[in-house]
Amino acid sequence: MITYIIVDDETASHDIIKEYAASVSYLSFQTSCYNAFEAIEYLTKNTVDLIFLDINMPKLSGFDFLKTLSNPPKIIVTTAYSEYALEGYELNIEDYLLKPFSFLRFMKAVNKVYEIAATPSKRIQETTTSDSATIFIKEDKKYHQINLNDILCIEAYGNYTKIHMIDQLIVSHQTLSSFTQQLPEKQFVRVHKSYIISIPKIELIEGNRIHIKSHKIPIGKMYKLNVDKLLS
Repeated sequence: MITYIIVDDETASHDIIKEYAASVSYLSFQTSCYNAFEAIEYLTKNTVDLIFLDINMPKLSGFDFLKTLSNPPKIIVTTAYSEYALEGYELNIEDYLLKPFSFLRFMKAVNKVYEIAATPSKRIQETTTSDSATIFIKEDKKYHQINLNDILCIEAYGNYTKIHMIDQLIVSHQTLSSFTQQLPEKQFVRVHKSYIISIPKIELIEGNRIHIKSHKIPIGKMYKLNVDKLLS
């Protein structure tokens, strides 16, 4: 889980970020700060993994605030001004979002942070036994802890994803791309723009179809190489 705060003097910006982040299972909102001084006060007592940071704020700018932090968390800048991008990257920010930004652009930015944060745990996960490997999946306002061994396949379903399991089905707002980042490559593979499958659950590969229990999953042209690697 990646904990985050928002530092921005515009209420509308807070609302947009929180709305987008509510669809991302690995983001955990902590607090809203409407100027740099509120953020400084909060960070003296708390630690977070990520800050969504505006630049133009009264009294102390976002970058001046960032320079006061001796050990800053990951930073995603959110601003209406493109001219500060170079300075931002010189301060080692993770990404620079120009307002107004889309949900897809938001996901690209937070996935960068997630990939960095998940790399050590992913490596551990791949070297542990699959019986003990689990992930959390968000369904509405609930979080299910799921054993990876129970997953058959994951299917894109409009703005949702379906997690097909041995004994249940979970429908989540989490994107298929976020599962690609989260799941161990030795156990799961993307075979279609709309499907990720569990490799140990494959029963038959016939033509351009993969059979897993009652599911007949198509192999997409762009992902055929992934399947060929399984057979080599």
